[in-house]
Amino acid sequence: MLMPMPSDLAVLDAIAEPTRRRILDVVRTGERSVGELVEEVGMHQPGVSRHLKILRDAGLVEVRRDAQRRLYRLRPEPLMALDAWLEPFRAEWATRLDRLEQHLDRTSARIDPTPTKKERT
Repeated sequence: MLMPMPSDLAVLDAIAEPTRRRILDVVRTGERSVGELVEEVGMHQPGVSRHLKILRDAGLVEVRRDAQRRLYRLRPEPLMALDAWLEPFRAEWATRLDRLEQHLDRTSARIDPTPTKKERT
């Protein structure tokens, strides 16, 4: 049985929180300062900073200094690793859904569309 590595657990824990997902959505399009994130996420600076620390510790964002500002950007590698880990599950469910569709097609083909005498009355 495959178990996520501790870093994978940190990624899962980080993205489980809706505010952190909103932050990731914002930095996905490019670097943002803390002030820009505060404005776009609609949260006070201390809260955004706490979420950024969790995202940084999980390896989902990186920061660089630009004079007095700190600019955050997405690090896609942890999400790519998570996506690769999820792929076998997606493939399994696609196979199961394909089988269900085939079963429903076979079952509906056996049903006689002509109403019975009782149904006509």
